[in-house]
Amino acid sequence: MPRLAKRTELAVPFHAVELFKEANTLIAQGKDIISLGIGEPDFTAPPSVVEALHRAAAAGNAQYTPPSGTDALKQALCDYYLDHFNAEVHPDQIMVTAGASGALSLATLALINSGDEVLLPDPSYPANQNFILAAGGVPRLIPSTPEKRYQLTAEDVEQHWTDKTRGVLIASPSNPTGATIDTEDLKALIKAVKARNGFIIMDEIYLGLYYEDKPQSALCLDPSLIIINSFSKYFHMTGWRLGWMIVPKAIRPPIEKMAASLAICAPSLAQHAALACFEPEAMAIYEQRRLAFKARRDFLLPAFESLGLHVPVIPDGAFYIYADISEHSNDSDDFSHRLLHEAHVAAVPGLDFGPTYAKKMLRFSYSTSLDRLEQAIERMHKFLG
Repeated sequence: MPRLAKRTELAVPFHAVELFKEANTLIAQGKDIISLGIGEPDFTAPPSVVEALHRAAAAGNAQYTPPSGTDALKQALCDYYLDHFNAEVHPDQIMVTAGASGALSLATLALINSGDEVLLPDPSYPANQNFILAAGGVPRLIPSTPEKRYQLTAEDVEQHWTDKTRGVLIASPSNPTGATIDTEDLKALIKAVKARNGFIIMDEIYLGLYYEDKPQSALCLDPSLIIINSFSKYFHMTGWRLGWMIVPKAIRPPIEKMAASLAICAPSLAQHAALACFEPEAMAIYEQRRLAFKARRDFLLPAFESLGLHVPVIPDGAFYIYADISEHSNDSDDFSHRLLHEAHVAAVPGLDFGPTYAKKMLRFSYSTSLDRLEQAIERMHKFLG
């Protein structure tokens, strides 16, 4: 057997995937499993987007595109940011990628040298650590608190920044908490990082799924940030593998040079079809679905409290609830396992998102229909006695 690279040992496992496999095994045995685990919308692309895909395929628009994406899609994204997030973006700032994962891979490869440390909040999405590791960097999880909305703060930067620290990787709204960063706190964080000549990678994958005031991109605060986004969540195109990154114009050429070798381009048919996402008919559908997600959240929050599952921070975006199960168990992994096998409800144990709250927290995804969520609550009532 060939010798494997050290990074294969360091890579962080994603237990939600294993839970998904376990749930599928039970489904194959005839069990009715309600999945509140995997963060994938139950909605799929609107009919007009699917039709646009068929037209692109029939027209033979399946050749390679430029590594940074088609001009039409980049311009559509610029218009989208101006209309919906009050942010001015130039097409020369955009790299269209193979999902947000492709964008994160390019961003970390472009910014991180071997041994560079990158600060992340604990809790946070586990795969982000693996992108840092793959680039030769060292992820450092900084414990956060409900008072900080489980986000990094300027004080965290001041306390934990060392000579090896290169930057931060943050998300708003966040996975697993669904919580955004307060605007004033984000301003202070940006100021603290820039004072140390560091970079900020901002994951805005769930920005469109925001349930309070009109969302604002972090680009409105600082145009030098590295923004990551995707067609997977708000646009419900997970398997289409299409995302993008927004970067300062000066650093796009070297990133594009890497992309030309590592990926050649993002899926071309998906790029052509994605233009239909921004047409009024499709945008109206996305708005209806956003409100459906909000209704699901608003149903679950009081239901969880009635079950003794406390939610320390009310999620204002995404489709996750990060709940405290300590009233019922001091081992979220065991609790998650019993919940799946006894109540047939799947939820992700806190271990996936960092060690600080690994034992006491579970992540519940409400990316399934309201009637199934109602059934899940009924099952959990019986499970918890």
